[in-house]
Amino acid sequence: MLDPKVLEEFSARLGAIIAASPVADIEKNARALLSSLFTRLDLVSREEFDIQAQVLLRTREKLKALEARVALLESRGGKKD
Repeated sequence: MLDPKVLEEFSARLGAIIAASPVADIEKNARALLSSLFTRLDLVSREEFDIQAQVLLRTREKLKALEARVALLESRGGKKD
């Protein structure tokens, strides 16, 4: 089994090499490009999506209940008991 210290040292050295190479600049530019692209798109966060999905579910449940109520009232001929 590999020693965790060896892996940490290797990771640190690899990170230092990448930071000193053009790869870091390419990554930085790619992130800026993607960030710019995502800003132009009409995206929402996962949290906002989940909230809206819950709102939609509650709305559907209320609609179903109202449809059942209307059907009941229509079956009574519009007369109240």
